[in-house]
Amino acid sequence: MTDDAFLEALERCTLPETAFDHGGHVRAGYLLLRRHGFPDAVAEMRQRIRTYAKSLGKADRYHETITVAFLVLINAAMSRRPAVDDWPSFARDHPELLDKSVLARYYREDVIAAPEAREIFVLNPIN
Repeated sequence: MTDDAFLEALERCTLPETAFDHGGHVRAGYLLLRRHGFPDAVAEMRQRIRTYAKSLGKADRYHETITVAFLVLINAAMSRRPAVDDWPSFARDHPELLDKSVLARYYREDVIAAPEAREIFVLNPIN
């Protein structure tokens, strides 16, 4: 599926749920960051995930801290290698981002599990 088709299917809530696993979230984040600046990409990602989750009857699944934290990590990876300008190359060069557990390097489990972390971005990384 092309990048444009992927984002369009996500926006229209026609993307198969299996295509929006963790890797699909990272792909969407990468594509939105390439098309928008960081603040707009965050807003776009938030809206698309919430709308998509609601269409699946899973509106309560959205997690603000996880979403924003991954966008920060994706954005940082993109800034280190700006010449990489396609999803397959980015995914190949940054396999750590395709592992959900990467956030454990920055956040304690209790911080991520806190109810307020679902609603607002919590900046409480592990040092």
